[in-house]
Amino acid sequence: MDHPNAIPRRHRNDSAILLNRAVFRLSRNWFPWFLVISGIYVGLPWLAPVAMRMGWEGIGRAIYFMYSFLCHQLPQRSFFLFGPSPSYPLATIQQVWGKTVDPVVLRQFIGASELGYKVAWSDRMVSLYTSIPIAAAAWWPFRRRLRSLPLWAFAFLALPIAVDGTSHVISDLAGIGQGFRDTNQWLAALTGYRFPPTYYAGDALGSFNSWMRLITGALFGMGVVWLAFPAILDFFQDAAEVIEAKFKRAGVPL
Repeated sequence: MDHPNAIPRRHRNDSAILLNRAVFRLSRNWFPWFLVISGIYVGLPWLAPVAMRMGWEGIGRAIYFMYSFLCHQLPQRSFFLFGPSPSYPLATIQQVWGKTVDPVVLRQFIGASELGYKVAWSDRMVSLYTSIPIAAAAWWPFRRRLRSLPLWAFAFLALPIAVDGTSHVISDLAGIGQGFRDTNQWLAALTGYRFPPTYYAGDALGSFNSWMRLITGALFGMGVVWLAFPAILDFFQDAAEVIEAKFKRAGVPL
């Protein structure tokens, strides 16, 4: 006998049916939902400078605040919209924001009318997170042919971002703009100074540091998709098949 306060069996069954139907539909349509949600996630940082440009400062600052928990937001390592350049060296930022190398102060600079407004996360984050839905969309047509990436291969794709990111952290310990990754004299010596000074020094778009952040972020994002998405696909397919068989045995329409 059921407890007096228990949910009636019919209601429990109805709830279970509704829940199973919801899981079944999600299992069949998870990929479009992923593209929509990830598209919003990677698109919102670009809307922050748009909002600032349009005068919607409340919306723009809210987006900057939300993404401040996900990224250092250093302006010299970020893209800018609505200005004369898509990125700026530290010296240019300091001319507008003050002669500071404190990362806590620097990250608060969101832009100015003469420079435009920064995207709400750094160029590495743009590359990494944007590459995931793009790689997923490229993977989807071949999903039945491509097996999950072996762990050793994923580690190979993840190694560049680990090395690049760690070297930046170590370099920044000497102070923003003062470390070995800011001058890259080691690289200039290795390459015989064949490239212009702007390639070696700083973080602006087109510099060695910028290229490394973009390339390593994209490699890691592609590795994540190739490693995880075949397993995610199998999981949802298995879930859909189990629910479909359960409903068929019970004679209940999905």
